[in-house]
Amino acid sequence: MNLAEHYNQLYHNAAKLILAEEYALDLEIKNRQDNRFGLTLIIRPDQKIKAEIQAFLNELKKVESSQYYYPDSDIHITVLGIISCYEGFTLDQINVEDYITVINQSLTDLGKIKIEFRGVTASPSAIMIQGFLPDETLNNLRNTLRENFKNSDLKQSIDSRYSISAAHSTVMRFQEKLQNSKKLIEIMEEYRDYDFGKFDVEKLELVYNDWYQRETKTIDLCDFHLR
Repeated sequence: MNLAEHYNQLYHNAAKLILAEEYALDLEIKNRQDNRFGLTLIIRPDQKIKAEIQAFLNELKKVESSQYYYPDSDIHITVLGIISCYEGFTLDQINVEDYITVINQSLTDLGKIKIEFRGVTASPSAIMIQGFLPDETLNNLRNTLRENFKNSDLKQSIDSRYSISAAHSTVMRFQEKLQNSKKLIEIMEEYRDYDFGKFDVEKLELVYNDWYQRETKTIDLCDFHLR
């Protein structure tokens, strides 16, 4: 996948819908009864990059203060959704140690994972930071994980929603009617190629999480430190 083309297509399609007031609201964010949980392997960017992201979000908040903004604690990149979030999934339905074993097996001879956050894109319901990969290390890991989990007897739903190959991070979701969609797009245009920073991935995290990866509803299960 050419990530630049992918992000550009996403952005232009979303921008048209947003300006036409045809965007989608996420009505589940405020639902306290939302019981969708899953099992996910994630990467978190470093603090310097998070500070850059929050500076961008502060600009958005000036025109769209009532939308849902991700705090530092929740910003992440999905490596792989092992069990996609669904209603009623609980940890007592699986043996976490078995999942940790498969992940450890998949990390053998893994090279260094590097990620560059540059520019922003959007969907009809959210705004994302664009993540770029200098090589195939992350996607090779994803493919190894896919193969190893599918060859196991473990409960999993990898690629059930879509096959992930990008490295973006969702940072804002639409939960209320937009107050100034034109100004929102103008701010995004200013950040379309903004350099949020690069980082070397030092660890992967296996988490039990809700749909939005909220810290208050997330259980850290295991950290996999990369050398």
